[in-house]
Amino acid sequence: MSGHGHGHGHGGCEGEHEPAERGLEYGLYQKIDLEKMQCLNESRDGDGKLVFKPWDQRHERDKYVESDADEELLFNIPFTGSVKLKGIIISGENDDSHPAEVRLYKNIPQMSFDDTGREPEQAFRLNRDPDAELEYPTKIARFSNVQHLSIHISKNFGEENTRVYYIGLRGEFSQAHRHEVTICNYEASANPADHKVESVIPQTNFIS
Repeated sequence: MSGHGHGHGHGGCEGEHEPAERGLEYGLYQKIDLEKMQCLNESRDGDGKLVFKPWDQRHERDKYVESDADEELLFNIPFTGSVKLKGIIISGENDDSHPAEVRLYKNIPQMSFDDTGREPEQAFRLNRDPDAELEYPTKIARFSNVQHLSIHISKNFGEENTRVYYIGLRGEFSQAHRHEVTICNYEASANPADHKVESVIPQTNFIS
C-alpha cells in the first residue's frame, strides 16, 4: 500500500514521482516563522504548528490540530523570506471531520475570522485525503511573492469539529533582501532635509 510500485513503466515521468524528490519540493515548512505563526480556533494552544511537518511524517497521527468552537480553522503563516507557492496538500481523518473547503489569502498578517469575508486569492473544494496524496495546484501568478499566507478552512464534511493531520506547501523560497531597502530609504530621506535647510535662509532674509 505504500506505493513502491509507482512510476515503473512511466518512462521519462518516473523521476517526478520519486518520494525523495517530492519531499524536497514540500520543504517550505522549514521556512515558516513558527514563533509568529498563529492558528485561530484551535482546541489546544500550539497544535496548529504541529501539522506543518516533514513529508515523510505526513502519515503520522500523533500530531494534529482540531478546531474548537465550530468547524473553522484559520492559519496565519509568516515565512522567513519570499515564497512562490505552487501547490498545497491538506490531509485529515477519513470521516466527516476532514476539511471540505479551503480559502487561501496572501500578505494579510494577523488575519482574523472577520477578514475571511473578503475575496480569497484562491479557494478549493477538497476531497477526503487521509493518505496526503492529493495536491491542489495554485494559480502561481497570484502566489509568486508571498511573505505571509493565511489558510482558512471554512467547512468540513458535516462534523462539529475539524481535524487536520498534515498541511504540505510546495513551492520555491527566496531570502528577503532587507538591507538594500534600508539603504534606499536612508538616501531618499536625506535629500528633502537638505533642501529644507537651503530654503529657510532666503525666507528669513525676506522677513528682515
